[in-house]
Amino acid sequence: MRILLLWLAVSNVLAADRRELDIDASQVWTDTGIDLRAGDIITVMANGTVEFDSMHISGPDGLTRTWTDMTVHYPLANLGRGALIGRFTNNPAAIPFLVGTNRQRTTPLAGRLFLGINELAGNTGSGRYHVTVEWAQGVSPVARAAAYLPRVTQQMLDSIPPRVTDEEGNLGDRVNFIVVGSQDRLKAALAATNWVLVDRTRKEAVMHGLMTSLSKQSYVAMPMSDLQLFGRVQDFGYAQADPLKVVESRHHFRIWKAPLTLDGEQVWAGAGTHDVGFDKDHRDNRVTHRIDPATDGERDYIGQGLVYSGLVVKEEYMMPTYPVREGRTATGDSFTSDGRTLLIYLQP
Repeated sequence: MRILLLWLAVSNVLAADRRELDIDASQVWTDTGIDLRAGDIITVMANGTVEFDSMHISGPDGLTRTWTDMTVHYPLANLGRGALIGRFTNNPAAIPFLVGTNRQRTTPLAGRLFLGINELAGNTGSGRYHVTVEWAQGVSPVARAAAYLPRVTQQMLDSIPPRVTDEEGNLGDRVNFIVVGSQDRLKAALAATNWVLVDRTRKEAVMHGLMTSLSKQSYVAMPMSDLQLFGRVQDFGYAQADPLKVVESRHHFRIWKAPLTLDGEQVWAGAGTHDVGFDKDHRDNRVTHRIDPATDGERDYIGQGLVYSGLVVKEEYMMPTYPVREGRTATGDSFTSDGRTLLIYLQP
Protein backbone atom coordinates (compact mmCIF):
# COMPACT_ATOMS: atom_id res chain seq x y z
CA MET A 1 0.00 0.00 0.00
CA ARG A 2 2.83 2.37 0.91
CA ILE A 3 4.56 1.65 -2.42
CA LEU A 4 1.31 2.32 -4.31
CA LEU A 5 0.86 5.70 -2.60
CA LEU A 6 4.46 6.63 -3.40
CA TRP A 7 3.96 5.68 -7.05
CA LEU A 8 0.80 7.81 -7.24
CA ALA A 9 2.63 10.80 -5.73
CA VAL A 10 5.49 10.54 -8.22
CA SER A 11 3.02 10.11 -11.10
CA ASN A 12 1.22 13.31 -10.15
CA VAL A 13 4.51 15.25 -10.22
CA LEU A 14 5.61 13.82 -13.57
CA ALA A 15 2.20 13.84 -15.27
CA ALA A 16 2.07 16.24 -18.19
CA ASP A 17 -0.64 18.83 -18.76
CA ARG A 18 -2.01 18.83 -22.29
CA ARG A 19 -3.83 21.31 -24.52
CA GLU A 20 -4.85 21.35 -28.18
CA LEU A 21 -5.38 24.54 -30.15
CA ASP A 22 -5.22 26.01 -33.65
CA ILE A 23 -2.62 28.57 -34.72
CA ASP A 24 -4.29 30.68 -37.40
CA ALA A 25 -2.15 32.17 -40.17
CA SER A 26 -4.19 35.38 -40.24
CA GLN A 27 -2.00 36.74 -37.42
CA VAL A 28 1.69 36.36 -36.60
CA TRP A 29 1.41 35.50 -32.88
CA THR A 30 -1.20 33.57 -30.90
CA ASP A 31 -1.48 33.61 -27.11
CA THR A 32 -1.80 29.95 -26.06
CA GLY A 33 -2.98 30.83 -22.57
CA ILE A 34 -0.39 28.40 -21.19
CA ASP A 35 1.66 29.75 -18.29
CA LEU A 36 4.90 27.89 -17.74
CA ARG A 37 7.34 27.68 -14.85
CA ALA A 38 11.10 27.94 -15.18
CA GLY A 39 12.45 24.48 -15.90
CA ASP A 40 9.19 23.05 -17.27
CA ILE A 41 9.66 20.49 -20.04
CA ILE A 42 7.44 21.37 -22.99
CA THR A 43 6.61 19.33 -26.09
CA VAL A 44 4.82 20.81 -29.12
CA MET A 45 3.50 18.69 -32.00
CA ALA A 46 1.87 20.27 -35.06
CA ASN A 47 0.25 19.42 -38.38
CA GLY A 48 -1.72 21.23 -41.06
CA THR A 49 -0.91 23.69 -43.85
CA VAL A 50 -0.70 27.42 -44.40
CA GLU A 51 -1.20 28.89 -47.88
CA PHE A 52 0.33 32.17 -49.06
CA ASP A 53 -0.63 31.61 -52.69
CA SER A 54 -1.24 28.62 -54.94
CA MET A 55 2.51 28.12 -55.40
CA HIS A 56 3.51 28.54 -51.75
CA ILE A 57 1.81 26.14 -49.34
CA SER A 58 3.75 25.51 -46.14
CA GLY A 59 3.78 22.90 -43.40
CA PRO A 60 4.97 23.58 -39.82
CA ASP A 61 8.64 23.24 -40.84
CA GLY A 62 8.31 26.19 -43.25
CA LEU A 63 9.10 26.77 -46.90
CA THR A 64 12.57 26.51 -48.40
CA ARG A 65 14.27 29.91 -48.34
CA THR A 66 14.67 31.78 -51.63
CA TRP A 67 16.61 34.87 -52.70
CA THR A 68 13.60 37.10 -52.00
CA ASP A 69 13.60 36.00 -48.34
CA MET A 70 16.89 37.88 -47.90
CA THR A 71 15.04 41.19 -48.26
CA VAL A 72 12.32 40.29 -45.75
CA HIS A 73 12.58 40.39 -41.97
CA TYR A 74 10.52 37.52 -40.58
CA PRO A 75 10.17 37.13 -36.79
CA LEU A 76 12.78 34.36 -36.90
CA ALA A 77 15.49 35.43 -39.33
CA ASN A 78 17.10 32.92 -41.69
CA LEU A 79 14.13 30.57 -41.38
CA GLY A 80 11.63 29.84 -44.14
CA ARG A 81 8.27 31.53 -44.44
CA GLY A 82 5.37 29.71 -42.80
CA ALA A 83 7.36 27.84 -40.15
CA LEU A 84 5.69 27.30 -36.77
CA ILE A 85 7.66 29.28 -34.19
CA GLY A 86 7.35 30.02 -30.48
CA ARG A 87 8.55 32.36 -27.78
CA PHE A 88 8.19 32.69 -24.02
CA THR A 89 6.29 35.86 -23.01
CA ASN A 90 5.33 38.74 -25.29
CA ASN A 91 8.42 40.75 -24.36
CA PRO A 92 10.13 42.21 -27.47
CA ALA A 93 13.45 40.90 -26.12
CA ALA A 94 12.10 37.33 -26.12
CA ILE A 95 13.89 35.56 -28.98
CA PRO A 96 11.64 33.29 -31.12
CA PHE A 97 12.62 29.66 -31.63
CA LEU A 98 11.69 27.06 -34.24
CA VAL A 99 8.92 24.64 -33.27
CA GLY A 100 8.23 22.92 -36.61
CA THR A 101 6.32 19.63 -36.62
CA ASN A 102 7.76 18.46 -33.28
CA ARG A 103 9.86 20.22 -30.67
CA GLN A 104 10.76 19.56 -27.04
CA ARG A 105 12.67 21.99 -24.86
CA THR A 106 13.03 23.29 -21.33
CA THR A 107 11.57 26.70 -20.54
CA PRO A 108 14.32 29.15 -19.54
CA LEU A 109 12.08 31.23 -17.27
CA ALA A 110 8.50 31.51 -16.08
CA GLY A 111 6.11 33.06 -18.58
CA ARG A 112 3.27 32.72 -21.08
CA LEU A 113 3.84 30.59 -24.21
CA PHE A 114 3.14 32.26 -27.55
CA LEU A 115 3.08 30.32 -30.83
CA GLY A 116 3.13 31.91 -34.25
CA ILE A 117 3.76 31.76 -37.97
CA ASN A 118 7.04 32.97 -39.47
CA GLU A 119 5.43 35.58 -41.71
CA LEU A 120 5.02 39.32 -42.07
CA ALA A 121 2.25 41.08 -40.15
CA GLY A 122 1.20 42.92 -43.30
CA ASN A 123 1.35 39.87 -45.55
CA THR A 124 -0.13 36.91 -43.70
CA GLY A 125 -1.38 33.63 -45.15
CA SER A 126 -4.54 31.58 -44.77
CA GLY A 127 -5.10 28.26 -43.05
CA ARG A 128 -3.95 27.02 -39.67
CA TYR A 129 -1.76 24.57 -37.83
CA HIS A 130 -3.36 22.21 -35.32
CA VAL A 131 -1.07 22.07 -32.31
CA THR A 132 -0.84 19.78 -29.29
CA VAL A 133 1.13 21.17 -26.35
CA GLU A 134 2.24 19.00 -23.43
CA TRP A 135 4.16 20.34 -20.45
CA ALA A 136 5.43 18.86 -17.20
CA GLN A 137 7.22 20.32 -14.22
CA GLY A 138 10.99 19.98 -14.33
CA VAL A 139 13.85 21.17 -12.16
CA SER A 140 15.37 24.49 -13.13
CA PRO A 141 19.18 24.36 -13.21
CA VAL A 142 19.16 28.13 -12.76
CA ALA A 143 17.42 27.83 -9.39
CA ARG A 144 19.99 25.29 -8.20
CA ALA A 145 22.94 27.39 -9.34
CA ALA A 146 21.59 30.56 -7.72
CA ALA A 147 21.98 29.02 -4.27
CA TYR A 148 25.78 29.02 -4.66
CA LEU A 149 26.20 32.32 -6.45
CA PRO A 150 29.18 34.56 -5.62
CA ARG A 151 28.56 38.31 -5.78
CA VAL A 152 30.40 41.17 -7.46
CA THR A 153 31.65 43.55 -4.75
CA GLN A 154 31.69 47.32 -4.85
CA GLN A 155 35.49 47.25 -4.98
CA MET A 156 35.45 44.94 -8.01
CA LEU A 157 32.93 47.11 -9.83
CA ASP A 158 34.89 50.29 -9.16
CA SER A 159 38.11 48.66 -10.42
CA ILE A 160 36.66 48.47 -13.95
CA PRO A 161 37.09 51.69 -16.00
CA PRO A 162 33.69 53.38 -16.41
CA ARG A 163 34.18 54.28 -20.09
CA VAL A 164 35.97 52.99 -23.17
CA THR A 165 38.32 55.09 -25.32
CA ASP A 166 39.35 55.30 -28.96
CA GLU A 167 42.94 54.80 -30.11
CA GLU A 168 43.70 58.48 -29.41
CA GLY A 169 42.45 58.27 -25.83
CA ASN A 170 39.15 60.11 -26.38
CA LEU A 171 36.46 58.93 -23.97
CA GLY A 172 33.66 56.92 -25.56
CA ASP A 173 30.76 54.63 -24.60
CA ARG A 174 29.93 53.88 -20.99
CA VAL A 175 30.70 50.39 -19.65
CA ASN A 176 27.09 49.55 -18.80
CA PHE A 177 27.01 45.80 -18.16
CA ILE A 178 29.18 43.05 -16.66
CA VAL A 179 28.91 39.32 -17.28
CA VAL A 180 30.28 36.70 -14.90
CA GLY A 181 30.89 33.32 -16.55
CA SER A 182 33.18 31.29 -18.75
CA GLN A 183 33.84 32.21 -22.37
CA ASP A 184 32.06 29.06 -23.55
CA ARG A 185 28.94 29.92 -21.49
CA LEU A 186 29.00 33.50 -22.71
CA LYS A 187 29.19 32.49 -26.36
CA ALA A 188 26.49 29.84 -25.89
CA ALA A 189 24.11 32.33 -24.25
CA LEU A 190 24.65 34.88 -27.01
CA ALA A 191 24.24 32.32 -29.79
CA ALA A 192 21.01 31.07 -28.20
CA THR A 193 19.56 34.58 -28.26
CA ASN A 194 20.48 35.42 -31.88
CA TRP A 195 23.49 37.65 -31.20
CA VAL A 196 25.95 37.44 -34.10
CA LEU A 197 29.72 37.76 -33.78
CA VAL A 198 30.68 40.62 -36.09
CA ASP A 199 33.48 40.51 -38.64
CA ARG A 200 36.74 42.18 -37.61
CA THR A 201 37.99 43.31 -41.06
CA ARG A 202 36.59 44.42 -44.42
CA LYS A 203 38.04 41.27 -46.01
CA GLU A 204 36.13 39.11 -43.53
CA ALA A 205 32.99 41.14 -44.21
CA VAL A 206 33.22 40.64 -47.98
CA MET A 207 33.76 36.88 -47.66
CA HIS A 208 31.07 36.49 -44.98
CA GLY A 209 28.58 38.55 -46.98
CA LEU A 210 29.24 36.44 -50.06
CA MET A 211 28.79 33.14 -48.20
CA THR A 212 25.58 34.23 -46.48
CA SER A 213 24.19 35.39 -49.82
CA LEU A 214 24.97 32.03 -51.43
CA SER A 215 23.20 30.27 -48.55
CA LYS A 216 20.24 32.70 -48.81
CA GLN A 217 20.82 33.99 -45.28
CA SER A 218 20.73 37.61 -44.13
CA TYR A 219 24.08 39.28 -43.42
CA VAL A 220 24.06 41.11 -40.09
CA ALA A 221 27.75 40.83 -39.09
CA MET A 222 28.96 44.14 -40.53
CA PRO A 223 32.21 45.20 -38.75
CA MET A 224 32.23 47.80 -35.97
CA SER A 225 35.10 50.11 -35.05
CA ASP A 226 37.70 49.12 -32.47
CA LEU A 227 37.53 50.76 -29.05
CA GLN A 228 39.74 50.17 -26.04
CA LEU A 229 39.38 49.10 -22.42
CA PHE A 230 42.10 47.74 -20.11
CA GLY A 231 44.60 49.05 -22.69
CA ARG A 232 43.41 46.88 -25.60
CA VAL A 233 40.63 46.63 -28.19
CA GLN A 234 37.51 44.58 -27.55
CA ASP A 235 37.80 40.78 -27.40
CA PHE A 236 34.47 40.38 -29.19
CA GLY A 237 31.85 42.51 -30.90
CA TYR A 238 28.27 41.30 -31.25
CA ALA A 239 25.29 42.63 -33.21
CA GLN A 240 21.60 41.95 -33.61
CA ALA A 241 19.70 43.68 -36.37
CA ASP A 242 16.84 43.94 -38.79
CA PRO A 243 18.41 42.64 -42.03
CA LEU A 244 16.74 45.42 -43.99
CA LYS A 245 18.16 48.10 -41.72
CA VAL A 246 21.48 46.57 -40.64
CA VAL A 247 23.50 49.30 -42.41
CA GLU A 248 21.57 51.99 -40.55
CA SER A 249 20.16 50.47 -37.37
CA ARG A 250 21.27 47.62 -35.13
CA HIS A 251 21.71 46.55 -31.54
CA HIS A 252 25.36 46.01 -30.76
CA PHE A 253 27.97 45.84 -28.03
CA ARG A 254 31.68 45.34 -27.44
CA ILE A 255 32.94 43.13 -24.63
CA TRP A 256 36.32 42.72 -22.93
CA LYS A 257 37.76 40.02 -20.68
CA ALA A 258 38.45 41.84 -17.42
CA PRO A 259 41.73 41.21 -15.54
CA LEU A 260 39.87 39.62 -12.63
CA THR A 261 37.79 36.57 -11.75
CA LEU A 262 35.00 35.88 -9.27
CA ASP A 263 35.20 32.56 -7.43
CA GLY A 264 37.07 31.11 -10.41
CA GLU A 265 34.64 32.51 -13.00
CA GLN A 266 35.75 35.01 -15.65
CA VAL A 267 34.45 38.59 -15.44
CA TRP A 268 33.56 40.40 -18.69
CA ALA A 269 32.98 44.15 -19.14
CA GLY A 270 30.63 45.27 -21.89
CA ALA A 271 29.58 48.52 -23.53
CA GLY A 272 26.32 48.41 -25.47
CA THR A 273 24.63 51.04 -27.62
CA HIS A 274 21.86 51.07 -30.22
CA ASP A 275 22.74 52.44 -33.67
CA VAL A 276 19.76 54.41 -34.98
CA GLY A 277 21.10 56.21 -38.06
CA PHE A 278 24.03 58.06 -39.57
CA ASP A 279 25.91 61.22 -38.60
CA LYS A 280 29.30 62.89 -39.09
CA ASP A 281 32.25 61.96 -36.91
CA HIS A 282 33.33 65.22 -35.23
CA ARG A 283 36.99 64.14 -35.41
CA ASP A 284 37.31 63.82 -39.21
CA ASN A 285 33.81 64.53 -40.65
CA ARG A 286 33.52 60.97 -41.95
CA VAL A 287 30.15 59.24 -41.92
CA THR A 288 29.58 57.18 -38.79
CA HIS A 289 26.67 55.67 -36.89
CA ARG A 290 24.51 57.78 -34.59
CA ILE A 291 23.47 56.12 -31.32
CA ASP A 292 20.28 56.35 -29.30
CA PRO A 293 21.28 58.78 -26.52
CA ALA A 294 19.20 56.86 -23.94
CA THR A 295 21.81 54.11 -23.59
CA ASP A 296 20.11 52.42 -20.62
CA GLY A 297 17.57 50.98 -23.05
CA GLU A 298 20.27 49.00 -24.86
CA ARG A 299 21.78 47.85 -21.55
CA ASP A 300 18.41 46.51 -20.43
CA TYR A 301 17.67 44.97 -23.85
CA ILE A 302 20.91 42.98 -23.72
CA GLY A 303 20.12 41.70 -20.23
CA GLN A 304 16.49 40.82 -20.95
CA GLY A 305 17.46 38.96 -24.10
CA LEU A 306 20.16 36.87 -22.43
CA VAL A 307 17.68 35.62 -19.84
CA TYR A 308 15.91 33.69 -22.61
CA SER A 309 19.04 31.60 -23.22
CA GLY A 310 18.28 29.67 -20.03
CA LEU A 311 21.90 30.16 -18.95
CA VAL A 312 21.44 33.26 -16.78
CA VAL A 313 21.27 32.57 -13.06
CA LYS A 314 20.66 36.09 -11.84
CA GLU A 315 20.58 39.72 -12.96
CA GLU A 316 20.89 42.77 -10.72
CA TYR A 317 21.87 46.43 -10.92
CA MET A 318 24.71 48.04 -9.02
CA MET A 319 25.75 51.68 -8.77
CA PRO A 320 29.46 52.52 -9.14
CA THR A 321 30.88 54.83 -6.52
CA TYR A 322 31.40 57.47 -9.22
CA PRO A 323 28.58 56.87 -11.72
CA VAL A 324 28.59 58.32 -15.26
CA ARG A 325 25.20 59.84 -15.99
CA GLU A 326 25.94 61.81 -19.14
CA GLY A 327 28.71 62.37 -21.63
CA ARG A 328 29.77 62.20 -25.26
CA THR A 329 31.09 59.27 -27.27
CA ALA A 330 34.40 59.42 -29.13
CA THR A 331 32.50 60.33 -32.31
CA GLY A 332 30.71 63.24 -30.62
CA ASP A 333 27.28 61.73 -29.80
CA SER A 334 25.79 62.75 -26.46
CA PHE A 335 24.31 60.13 -24.14
CA THR A 336 22.49 59.91 -20.83
CA SER A 337 22.17 57.18 -18.19
CA ASP A 338 20.91 56.49 -14.70
CA GLY A 339 24.52 55.47 -13.93
CA ARG A 340 23.79 51.87 -12.94
CA THR A 341 25.70 48.84 -14.20
CA LEU A 342 23.82 45.65 -15.02
CA LEU A 343 25.39 42.51 -13.54
CA ILE A 344 24.62 39.28 -15.40
CA TYR A 345 25.58 35.98 -13.75
CA LEU A 346 25.77 32.90 -15.97
CA GLN A 347 25.50 29.32 -14.75
CA PRO A 348 28.85 28.29 -13.30
